[in-house]
Amino acid sequence: MKQSGIMNEIPKEIAINLAEAGGIPWLCSLLPSETDLADQVVIHKALSDPARLKILFLLSSQPLCVCVIKHCLRMADSKLSYHLSVLREAGLVESHHDKNWLIYNLTAGGKRTVVRENTVNTDQPNDH
Repeated sequence: MKQSGIMNEIPKEIAINLAEAGGIPWLCSLLPSETDLADQVVIHKALSDPARLKILFLLSSQPLCVCVIKHCLRMADSKLSYHLSVLREAGLVESHHDKNWLIYNLTAGGKRTVVRENTVNTDQPNDH
């Protein structure tokens, strides 16, 4: 990409700021790799369902067994299992067995996601 041509076609203030930061090549270098983008797509798809967001918020309080999550969400086993598998594949939750119980908890990435969501939500008025 030829930098000088586009620099003459954009607003002066943007051109100056870009030039000071390293120009168009620098800006383009900030784009994530295709692999990193694919990872982000998986996470964003996992977050696109209200049921999965509810699961993350429940797990932000403490690790929970599936039966507690099921009770809170009033969801069929198969549907809950599907949503938990999507969150697990996105790296947002993990599970372990404790005798006969399957316990879910947030991963570090899941905790960061819930914190970010809570920050966004507290900036907006509550509709309830």
